[in-house]
Amino acid sequence: MILTSLNLYQYRLPLDVLLPVGKQRIDHRAGLVLQACARAEGEHRQVEVEIAPLSSIDVDEQVLVGFSRETLAQVQTALTELLPQLDGQHIDTLLDYAEQSPYPSLAFGLSLLHAKLMGKLDAIRPQTATVPLIYHPTDAGKDLLDNKIAALGMHVHSVKVKVAQTSIEDELSLIYGILRTRHDLKLRLDANRGFTLEQAIEFAACLPLDTIEYIEEPCLNPHDNHEFYQAIGIPYALDESLNDPEYQFVMQNGLTALVIKPMLLGSIEKLANLIDTAQSYGVRCIISSSLESSLGISDLAHLAAILTPDEIPGLDTLSAFSQDLIVSSGKKHCLTLAQLEPVAQHAIDSTPQSDLAAAKREEN
Repeated sequence: MILTSLNLYQYRLPLDVLLPVGKQRIDHRAGLVLQACARAEGEHRQVEVEIAPLSSIDVDEQVLVGFSRETLAQVQTALTELLPQLDGQHIDTLLDYAEQSPYPSLAFGLSLLHAKLMGKLDAIRPQTATVPLIYHPTDAGKDLLDNKIAALGMHVHSVKVKVAQTSIEDELSLIYGILRTRHDLKLRLDANRGFTLEQAIEFAACLPLDTIEYIEEPCLNPHDNHEFYQAIGIPYALDESLNDPEYQFVMQNGLTALVIKPMLLGSIEKLANLIDTAQSYGVRCIISSSLESSLGISDLAHLAAILTPDEIPGLDTLSAFSQDLIVSSGKKHCLTLAQLEPVAQHAIDSTPQSDLAAAKREEN
C-alpha cells in the first residue's frame, strides 16, 4: 500500500470545565490531526490520527510539567519536514520513522496511522466501558461533583479519584462521600507524585483500605513508593515514571499496575513490548488518556481492546470538552477537517501511467 497524500491540520478545543494535569489546570486542548490516503491494487483508504503532546500553558500561564517531553511546536515542525519525505513511499515507512523519532507523540501517531491504514482497528469492537474520573472542580460548583457521583451506574465498579490536589481533610471527605453513596465501589487513587512520603503515609492511614485498588505515583520521590507500601500495604501504580526516556520495567514489591498513556510513551510496538513484560510479572496494564479529543479517545478505546482486553481503560475525560473532533461522542458540535486550520498539505502524484494514458485518450 502506497501513500498518495498526507495532510496536517491543527486544532484548539476550549473546555467547558478545567481539566487537571497533575496539580495544574488547563482550559483548552490543542493538537494536530494527520490525515493520510493510501492505495493498493484498486483499494483506497483514508484515515486520520490525532497527535497531541500533553504540553502547553496552564490557566496560570505556567508551562505544564511532568508529562510530554516535547512541545506541540516541535512536533509540528518535525511533521512538516517529514511529509515530503514520505512522497510515494510504502506505508511501512511510517513504522521506520516512528522508531527513529525522538518525539513519543509523533512515534505513536505514525505507528497508529500505519495500523489504521492496514485496517487493524476495523474489526475490533472498542472498549465502551471506562473508569469514571472524579476530582474537585476548581471552576464549578460542588453540585457538579455531587451529580456525577450520584449518576454513576450500577455497572460501574471502580472509579478514579484525583488526590494530593487540595487539603487532606477535603480529599478524605470526598472519598468517604463517594463511598456513602456507593459503598460497593473500589477506588483507584491518583496522586500524581503530589505527596511527600510522610504526607502519603498520613493520608493513607486514614483511608478505608479495603476499598482501595491502588494509588498511582503516591510519592514525590518515586524511590519512596516501596517504603510507602511497606508502611501502609496499599499497592501502587506507576504513571509519570513511564515518561522517563530511560525507563525500563523492573518488578518492585507493591507494584500492581502500569497506567499507560500512549501519546506520552511512543510507538504501538513499544507499548506492546512494555505490556507483555509487565503482564509476565502479573502487573496490570491500563490504557489511559492524555486528555485527547474524541478522535484520539476513540482510537485509544480500540487499542485498549487489542492490547489490554481484560482491563477497563481510563478514558473518562471527554465530558469537559466543548466539541467533538471528527469522531462524534454525542456532543452537539463535531468539528470536521474542513473546519480545522491546515498546516501542511502534500499530495503525491502516484497515478499509474496506464491511468494517465487512459485519461489523455478521453481528453482527445
